[in-house]
Amino acid sequence: MNGMEQEAVIELRGIRTQFGATVVHEGLDLDVYRGEILGVVGGSGTGKSVLLRTICGLLRPAQGSVKVLGTDMLSADEATRSRIEARWGVMFQDGALFSSLTVRENVEVPLRAVPGLDPQIRSALADLKISMAGLPRRAGDNYPSELSGGMRKRAGLARALARDPEIVFLDEPTAGLDPIGASAFDELIRGLSHSMGLTVFLVTHDLDTLHAVCDRIAVLAERRVLVSGTMREMLDVDHPWVNEYFHGPRARAATDATGSERETG
Repeated sequence: MNGMEQEAVIELRGIRTQFGATVVHEGLDLDVYRGEILGVVGGSGTGKSVLLRTICGLLRPAQGSVKVLGTDMLSADEATRSRIEARWGVMFQDGALFSSLTVRENVEVPLRAVPGLDPQIRSALADLKISMAGLPRRAGDNYPSELSGGMRKRAGLARALARDPEIVFLDEPTAGLDPIGASAFDELIRGLSHSMGLTVFLVTHDLDTLHAVCDRIAVLAERRVLVSGTMREMLDVDHPWVNEYFHGPRARAATDATGSERETG
């Protein structure tokens, strides 16, 4: 983010989300800036995935405003919302692929909304996105049940990239992957962000991902964004959960691993 103009492409103000009597977020504010990779972390039950779904319009907050790419998504008409939604892609946990469709057909789903797109071009674009996500071309013919967990995640990422989005939402992209697979996925996300100019909203609990990928981190606690900033700034936050998370043994291991990579890189 150094030297970049701080243009907020996502602006959340006063967000209150609740399920019955259970309040998940209260007075939550957050900005996400163009071109950054923002990692969202928090303890169990802090509503990380709930926040992602709120921004994407899958959940409507009880109070507050959600502005994406300059548009108030809660007051916009359906046509306006559809135009904005076409400018982002979402990868849910484990890919959330349609089991009855091949990988290629899954990636084609968002492209079917493009008026007048020739089926052969649609198929070729799907193959391109499959390749960009690090899958072999032949994977397009496979069904999700025929893929490993890591390959399903990459297929889900390919579908999220189908329409060349400006913003990508990733929900626990490395959950369930072995360390080598998770590291490769981190590298893929960072590379795609740079090559495509993506803004990435990344929900994760993976400290290695935070170190390797994220420009900035937002911590959810006490029903709000408690603090946001760089990894270095997180280390100076005086809060029990933040201290435990960013100074615990797993955090030290992640820091040591990142430092070793930089020394040998």
